[in-house]
Amino acid sequence: MKKTLLPTVLLAALLAPVPALAQSSCASDGQPRPVALLERFINADCASCWSDPQAPAAQRGEVALDWIVPGGRGDDAPLSAAATRDSLARLQALGRDAPPQTDQARGRTVAKRTLRVAHGMPFNDYIGASIEMKPAARGRWTAWLALVETIPVGTEGTAVERNLVRNLLQVPWQTSRAPARLLESRPMLIAEGVRAERLRVIGWVEDAQGHIHGIAQSVCDAAR
Repeated sequence: MKKTLLPTVLLAALLAPVPALAQSSCASDGQPRPVALLERFINADCASCWSDPQAPAAQRGEVALDWIVPGGRGDDAPLSAAATRDSLARLQALGRDAPPQTDQARGRTVAKRTLRVAHGMPFNDYIGASIEMKPAARGRWTAWLALVETIPVGTEGTAVERNLVRNLLQVPWQTSRAPARLLESRPMLIAEGVRAERLRVIGWVEDAQGHIHGIAQSVCDAAR
């Protein structure tokens, strides 16, 4: 997970507008709630894996995430520009090793807690994003918020629509009481080469056993 120190003024500019912008621009408000998460992992060494027409597609009620895992060839790997070490953190959370080519994981929600995600507009290579569970429940939770670039079918050689993870926020939420809500708002760095108009966020919350209790994805006004 990336941790970058930002000047106080820039932090305020990014974080303060998120709720207001999200209401009118990019949020999960009014959207159908996904009930399952499909995660596709591709080793950066495997160029053909990206364009594989047999890649699993998201089913009804399911949202897909695409992770490019750093390969053995390092910066010489054909997909190295999109590789992120966040994928290794996610694989570790799932109890899986980095795949030699591809791997996939599917998880369904065991409970439908109300989850909201939102993001603001890009500003100086950052974008403000938030994830909220309301009402919250006592316990030990992990909130995951992925900044993704949605790449349509037939674009950049992919045979399936992809939500390529470009940055990741992983937040532990632990409470011995039931607060009105749990909320995290952060600036997220936009990776070089990303098309900002394709960006959105996908978030989910897991309990201490790794079970998913809610999934949400943002949709911008122009796409509604």
